[in-house]
Amino acid sequence: MMTPETVLTLIEHALEIGVLVSAPMLGAALVTGLLVSLFQAATQINEMTLSFIPKLLVLVVVLVIAGPWMLGLMVDYMRRLFIGIPGLIG
Repeated sequence: MMTPETVLTLIEHALEIGVLVSAPMLGAALVTGLLVSLFQAATQINEMTLSFIPKLLVLVVVLVIAGPWMLGLMVDYMRRLFIGIPGLIG
């Protein structure tokens, strides 16, 4: 049966999966942005594309490396959610 606790548990799991899936990409973008900012401060180069291109390249590499894990995590969550639908309905 769909109780408020059940709904909150589903939302909690969805948010947890969302954080886990986005963490590698966000972390890589953060570290890359920090390194590029340090480089720009050291060389006094203020070029907007200098920060964009390295971030884009790092995100592509992280997606290639962590993509299968991220996809597996989402598929596993959706599989468990769909299997649990009959129990949620009643």
